[in-house]
Amino acid sequence: MSIAKTYTPADVEAKWYQRWQEQGFFKAKANPRKQPYSVVIPPPNVTGVLHMGHMLNNTIQDVLVRRARMQGKEACWVPGTDHASIATEAKVVALLKEQGIDKKDLTREEFLKHAWEWKEKYGGIILEQLKKLGASCDWDRTRFTMEPELTEAVLRVFVDLHQKGLIYRGIRMVNWDPQGGTAVSDEEVIAKDTMAKMYHLRYSVVGSELPVASEGDQQNDPDNQQPTTNNYITVATSRPETIMADVAVAVNPNDPRYTHLHGAKVRIPLLGREIPVILDEYVSIDFGTGALKVTPAHDLNDYELGLKHNLPVIDILNNEGSLNEKAELYVGQDRFAARRNIVKDLEAAGLLDKVEEYASVLQTSERTGAVIEPRLSLQWFLKMEHLAKPALEVVENDEIKLHPPKFKNMYRAWMENVHDWCISRQLWWGQRIPAYYLLDGSFVVALNEEEAVKLAREKSGNAELQATDLRQDEDVLDTWFSSWLWPISVFDGFKDPDNADVNYFYPTNDLVTAPEILFFWVARMIMAGLEYRKQVPFRNVYLTGIVRDDQGRKMSKQLGNSPDPLDLIATYGADGVRTGMLFSSPAGNDLLYDVKLVEQGRNFTNKLWNAFRLTQGWEVDAALPFANAKAVEWFSAKLHAAQVELDEHFEKFRMSDALMTVYKLVWGDFCSFYLEMVKPAYQAPIDPETLRHTTGFLETLLKLMHPFMPFITEEIWHELAERGPKDYVCVAAWPKPAPVAGGAELLARMDKALEIVAGVRNIRNQKGLGPNKPLTLAAKTDDVALLHDYDGVIRKLAALSEISLVEAAPAASVSFVTGGAEFFVPLEGQIDMGAEKARLEKELEYAVGFRDSVQKKLSNEKFVQNAKPDVLERERQKLADAEAKIATLQQSLNNL
Repeated sequence: MSIAKTYTPADVEAKWYQRWQEQGFFKAKANPRKQPYSVVIPPPNVTGVLHMGHMLNNTIQDVLVRRARMQGKEACWVPGTDHASIATEAKVVALLKEQGIDKKDLTREEFLKHAWEWKEKYGGIILEQLKKLGASCDWDRTRFTMEPELTEAVLRVFVDLHQKGLIYRGIRMVNWDPQGGTAVSDEEVIAKDTMAKMYHLRYSVVGSELPVASEGDQQNDPDNQQPTTNNYITVATSRPETIMADVAVAVNPNDPRYTHLHGAKVRIPLLGREIPVILDEYVSIDFGTGALKVTPAHDLNDYELGLKHNLPVIDILNNEGSLNEKAELYVGQDRFAARRNIVKDLEAAGLLDKVEEYASVLQTSERTGAVIEPRLSLQWFLKMEHLAKPALEVVENDEIKLHPPKFKNMYRAWMENVHDWCISRQLWWGQRIPAYYLLDGSFVVALNEEEAVKLAREKSGNAELQATDLRQDEDVLDTWFSSWLWPISVFDGFKDPDNADVNYFYPTNDLVTAPEILFFWVARMIMAGLEYRKQVPFRNVYLTGIVRDDQGRKMSKQLGNSPDPLDLIATYGADGVRTGMLFSSPAGNDLLYDVKLVEQGRNFTNKLWNAFRLTQGWEVDAALPFANAKAVEWFSAKLHAAQVELDEHFEKFRMSDALMTVYKLVWGDFCSFYLEMVKPAYQAPIDPETLRHTTGFLETLLKLMHPFMPFITEEIWHELAERGPKDYVCVAAWPKPAPVAGGAELLARMDKALEIVAGVRNIRNQKGLGPNKPLTLAAKTDDVALLHDYDGVIRKLAALSEISLVEAAPAASVSFVTGGAEFFVPLEGQIDMGAEKARLEKELEYAVGFRDSVQKKLSNEKFVQNAKPDVLERERQKLADAEAKIATLQQSLNNL
């Protein structure tokens, strides 16, 4: 059989992926005779392309799914994409702009036509890219959150929750994206560290009869710069453009600086409108000037303060972030242009005391990058308290297990402080809110227009009312309002709650996702599952870390610090990339990406390929007796121990540890030791029994490695023997650990033998002796049986011509100790004794000098008294190490 000298991933990956699909190995259906195993993909945005986070997340999912498939379970991995309202609309708007088309010039229907055309052309690219990674999804089940069936599910849920009194419409403070022209969720807001400016403004006091602050009050001002006189009060703000929306200035009632202003009024700078001074202990006496401008329409805390004091609300911003007529000044100007202009005007009017720079956090839109405006807005909300309580309970009692469990604290903190969910977005791309308004401003909520007409006729008493008399709400629903139904809707659980698929595959088994959406997606899916299926949506949640660069930064194309995953696959192979991503990615911990990890993964595939080539190059002599019983027994025990460990890692979702168990078993135990133990001499044949066992071991290892490295394992599996049409490692039975009688003793005894081998190899390295240069070994030991039983293994691996027992050290030998026994390697005739003696004497002289210098330092009382404890300990350790080295060198010289 002709086997390629090197493994070339590009030659095999597309081939095997196509064959797996042709054989239908990834397809799943309800099968009562088998145990279901289902996973739903966290749907990537339809705008997305493969990035490093996707690589890690989907590799972990594929490992779990492939292993479940091999365990004989009906493995179903459902792929799909999310319509991503904000991101997709932004993409389409930008594309139209390039064509000279403004969204404002289009009707809703015209825009949606362009959006669907964009989706069909560009959407879902990432799913095709996942195939190159080896993702074994059931592609026939691919879903899209805005396809008709899933859209109907979303609308049904909206109607149901509204009927239950859980969805309402009201004016609340939201995160407003002026560039996107929509409210966004907290999770779509990115905090960025920045330097900001604090502007100290003078608000003149109404009335000249107010007394000047007393001398005692001035002493309370640490800088002796009183923020108030009988003429004005100084208020600090970072957003001077919002002063036109001020409705009060608040001070702490216990602040002695402002006692004379209780009940007073002040004027807004430039605008001149009178506003009251209100008293509230919310205001910190020690922060800033101790005086707070209250702007309920543009700050959440101010809004709460306004409700408490029954203050009016003045919204001075348009949707796109410009100032409206209510501002009276700078009308039509962008908010930041207005800020620049008002600062100039305030300074010119003598109303600007000073400007200070300070470290701040800027809230920006994840999708557009625009600075977020806190803004009062009429939106649709979902009450969360009713849904959150049972969703918290199932995580607290481990009906749903979080891996790692440390995230239970984060989950609990969110769920115990849950806020109503703003579910409306001011966009066109998405599921349109099924609320229909009558001419009098009242509304009905219905699944479709036909039902809305019926409800509107009943509500109005007008039997002649027509659809043209109704106006559907312009807003669409938050994207999460569709994805929170994902584990149910992908199995059509809303269309037909009793269908075979949803009854069989729901609840799903495992969810792999990122901690940052633990609340925004995971918690909401739990809520929806309990509300609509009375069951949790999954049993385990594996929370991956973030892939970061060597500086700890999150990888992103914007920063230019992220490699293209497809380039990595082309260079190192999918198996190399998969293992490279998993080598150092324990659950919940971030992965510091290093290309060396991927190189290590590629090297692992090469190591496996070379091991396969080695075994296939052996000639068999049927007349030879079985000569490697000890090696076979040992590796059988090693294999059993590793399988037990591997299965335990899988059960506890220690994915990185699971890979390392396989890696050490294959690279270290099988390739570095077992194959070296059993391989015949150059051009010599091997006995059939050893080859049979070796091939069996290799097949088992291929099965254990397949979930991690699917392509190379399938290639070798088919190269090993002629396989039938369904005989693929992809669907081979997952190996069950086979206990070996006396396995623990076998492993312990072989470990002792391998320690002897390591001792000899260390001497070879120290003395510059080649790995194959014949040496002899003399042993002073009570465990003669070990040398007898493992004579062949030790001599072969250590390249020894002879092992003998001695009572004393042979002349001109170097020794090492292991397991309570002393071993000697005679070097006479192997090295230049004179040169070796000179080398050792020189080393000894240096070691003695080093020891003496450390002793001198430690005998210095001043140093000992002043040195830190850790420094003293290091010096004492240096002394101990030097003395140990001197003793070793003296013993080596004595042996010579």
